[in-house]
Amino acid sequence: MSNTPRHWKRLAVAAVLPLALAGCGINAIPTKQEAARAKWADVQNDYQRRSDLIPNLVATVKGFAAQEKSVLVEVTQARASATQVKVDASTLTDPAAFQKYEQAQNQLSGVLGRLMMIQEKYPDLKSNENFMALQSQLEGTENRITVARSDYNAAVQDYNTTLRVFPTSIWASTFYSSEKPMALFSATAAAQSAPTVSFDAPAPAAVPGAVPGSPPPAAKP
Repeated sequence: MSNTPRHWKRLAVAAVLPLALAGCGINAIPTKQEAARAKWADVQNDYQRRSDLIPNLVATVKGFAAQEKSVLVEVTQARASATQVKVDASTLTDPAAFQKYEQAQNQLSGVLGRLMMIQEKYPDLKSNENFMALQSQLEGTENRITVARSDYNAAVQDYNTTLRVFPTSIWASTFYSSEKPMALFSATAAAQSAPTVSFDAPAPAAVPGAVPGSPPPAAKP
């Protein structure tokens, strides 16, 4: 009977310890890691959705603008390159592999933009119902990709911060010492380029017969 108090103490410690650890944030790292991975899955799903639209889009454009062969070939090749870049969970903590994936997708975005500009040269293409439907789906998908990348970056920033701040940094250096920070999507080149704005006054129109460098004629009363 003398061991009974000790027994109850051990049970109490065993019951309280998980709660104490949880309160110190030991579960924060895996929880936020899984949240970031879920957002990464959303990005991949949206990129796959875009990839699935491209063959029909290329075929439709080709039917109206077969002479734009170079652009059609570039889109097809860029899609193939983006598809060939294999990614998995380890990609998120490998900056070089992540950048390779991001660059392949950004390249595809660029040539797709050129493909969509072709419609301005072909009125029949602009009025084709199938093309317009595909264009609408592509625009919607690009918007979803933008949102998904932003959501992923937010989740990764939260996770990466958890690895560095106290008290969760204690668990990051002990229980989760093998976990590494995840890579972030960078802004695209277009997003980083500020639009060119000029406040210069337009040059005055040339006056027939005027000598270059001479003052402008006086205004008539």
